[in-house]
Amino acid sequence: MEKIAVVLAAGKGTRMKSELPKVLFPVLGRPMIEYVLDSLRAGGVQKMIVVIGYRGELVQETLAGHNDVEFAWQREQLGTGHAVMSAKEQLKDHAGPVLIVTGDAPMMQSASVEALLAEFDRVPASCIMGTAYKDDPTGLGRIVRDEKGAFKGIVEHRDATEEQRKIKEVNMSYYVFRCPDLLQALDYIRPNNDQGEYYVTDVPGVLASQGKEIRALPVLKPIEALGINTVAEVAIVEEAMKESSR
Repeated sequence: MEKIAVVLAAGKGTRMKSELPKVLFPVLGRPMIEYVLDSLRAGGVQKMIVVIGYRGELVQETLAGHNDVEFAWQREQLGTGHAVMSAKEQLKDHAGPVLIVTGDAPMMQSASVEALLAEFDRVPASCIMGTAYKDDPTGLGRIVRDEKGAFKGIVEHRDATEEQRKIKEVNMSYYVFRCPDLLQALDYIRPNNDQGEYYVTDVPGVLASQGKEIRALPVLKPIEALGINTVAEVAIVEEAMKESSR
C-alpha cells in the first residue's frame, strides 16, 4: 500500500528576516526542507505532496529535480488544517496511510518515520501521533492519557493545569492518518481560535469524538523538537547536526 506524506511548506517565516520561503532557508548549505524529504524517503514514504504558498514558485523550482514530489497550493495561509485541505484533491483516491509533517523540521529522523508507519501497518488506527519525552517540555502541547495509558487528548502549554504541566510527553506534530478518515474529519474542524485558523491538531479530537481509535506513540527523539523559527535557531540546529554526524 502506497505511503504518502503531506509536507507543510507554505509559510513565510517572518522571524527569519529573509525574503526566502522559510523551508528554503539554508542549513549547512542545503534548504532545510531537503532534510525532511530525505528522512521521509528513508523512512519508507513513496510520494510527497509539498503544500506551498508564499513564493511557492521558488519552492517548486528548488525541488524540481525530485521525481517523488508534487505540489499543492495553499493560496491563503489559514492554518495547518487549511494547508492539508489544499491537498484534498491529490489525496481523494488514497485509502492507505498519510503522514503529515512540517517542512521546517530538518532534525526529523528516518527511524521515527519508519516506526510510525510500521505501527500503522501492524495495527491501523484512524490516527497515530508521534510523541517524545522532553525533560523541559515548556511551551509544548502535553499528551494526556487515561488511567490505562490510552490517549485522551492534547493540552497546549498555555491551557494546561499545574498537574498537566508536569507531563513530559509532548506533541511533536507528526501524524499518520488513515487517509479517508482524515479527509472526512477535515470537514468538521472549525477556526474557533484567536487567529481564525484551521488547525490539524484539532483533527485527532474530531476522530476521537466519532469513536475512532487514536494512538500516541512515543518513538520520536527529543532532538526532533529542534525546529527553526529564527536565524539564531539555525546555528543551534547546525551544531546538533554536526554533533550527530561525528
